[in-house]
Amino acid sequence: MAKKKAARHTIQLRSSESSHMYSTQKNKNNTTGRVELMKFDPIVKKHVMYKEKK
Repeated sequence: MAKKKAARHTIQLRSSESSHMYSTQKNKNNTTGRVELMKFDPIVKKHVMYKEKK
């Protein structure tokens, strides 16, 4: 019997202000587009937009 493909994949979130990155997971079945989140950037010491890296 064939196995199903895993729905969760590890992605990288890159800061729009610096070179800092976070690593997280997303469910590709529920979230088909790219993820954009406001998160804290320790390099610039403020909340900035993080976008999913290719």
